[in-house]
Amino acid sequence: MENYEIWKKRLQEEVLCQLDCSREWSDEEVQEVIVQIVWKQKQLDYGRKKKLAKEIFHAVRRLDILEELMEDKSVTEIMINGPDCIFIEREGRLSPLAEHFESREKLEDVIQQIVAECNRTVNEASPIVDARLKNGSRIHVVLPPVALNGPIMTVRRFPDRPYTMQDLIGMGTLSREMADWLADLVRARYNIFISGGTGSGKTTFLNALSGYIPKDERIITIEDSAELQLNGIANLVRLEARNAVLKEGSSITIRELIKASLRMRPDRVIVGEIRGEEAIDMIQALNTGHDGSLSTGHANSAADMLSRMETMVLMGLEIPLAAVRMQIVSAIDIIVHLGRVRDKSRKVLEIAEVAGMEDGMVQIRTLYRFCERGDGDEDRKQKKVCGEWVLENPLTHTAKLEAAGIL
Repeated sequence: MENYEIWKKRLQEEVLCQLDCSREWSDEEVQEVIVQIVWKQKQLDYGRKKKLAKEIFHAVRRLDILEELMEDKSVTEIMINGPDCIFIEREGRLSPLAEHFESREKLEDVIQQIVAECNRTVNEASPIVDARLKNGSRIHVVLPPVALNGPIMTVRRFPDRPYTMQDLIGMGTLSREMADWLADLVRARYNIFISGGTGSGKTTFLNALSGYIPKDERIITIEDSAELQLNGIANLVRLEARNAVLKEGSSITIRELIKASLRMRPDRVIVGEIRGEEAIDMIQALNTGHDGSLSTGHANSAADMLSRMETMVLMGLEIPLAAVRMQIVSAIDIIVHLGRVRDKSRKVLEIAEVAGMEDGMVQIRTLYRFCERGDGDEDRKQKKVCGEWVLENPLTHTAKLEAAGIL
């Protein structure tokens, strides 16, 4: 490998020397120069020449070692912890990557190339940035001096075709009964909040759930970094927050976008993720005639999501806690909590109904819960977690279902 890397570096330098910087080179011209140089190396066999030519082209014109990873559809996440430490995720499992960037400078160049294409800026003065690639992948960058072990970049890839609820049923994320029941709730305009930890599949589930929205409605999506892929809705408005970019104006926050969306006559508002003081604006939107709206948030359980919601509302508005809780009870009907289990699969762990207030506390009632059962011999061999969804309580607030003619 060491000799291979030496060959690669030497030939790459030779290619760069032949590329006259005084004019623009097309990809085809660059490839021709690379092929001419690499095919002269008689010490290398055909396979290595082909590999070298591809890797040198990626290093010169693309994203270096990231290029093949970005093309590999089995890779769902790429974690770069400096130039020499890279991990990838496949099928929910992390593994280290043998390849690395030739230098910290090369990694920084790749990061700047990616960020520039997203119309974002990242530097020492503003070392953290979120952006979205053209293929829909989400990237997060942290540069030194904030990052102590070099430039850090995390790339989360999404499938080319968004998962449908049928796909999620097939993957064991939820049962057919639960999916049909949730479809009725969406059509009946229940306000549904999806909670879970990082990587639990909240955005994927939100996408699938949105497939049940009637196609003749006007939908407005609001996101920090656009990831939602709503299909089949003609009257769709997509809004994305904007970070402050040097010399290009001020930032546009989620809070501002939620307020703006209410002047656009939406039937439903979908907020990709609530993580701060914008929670008060979302709750006020739900309480002012925009039933059927959806959103997600980070939490360890359905009950914890409500506690976090209280905290986030208080970040944006100083009002009595009792008033906050009343607003939340009026706004949110259902919480769907997702999580990863031991075998790395994503599952709906709980569906809870916001039942009301009692003794000044928000009450929730668990409707469905995932219960593990004893693994069989075959399941133990495959290290699979098996279980079933148990209906613990029926839905009590059925007025919206009745109004929609579903009950």
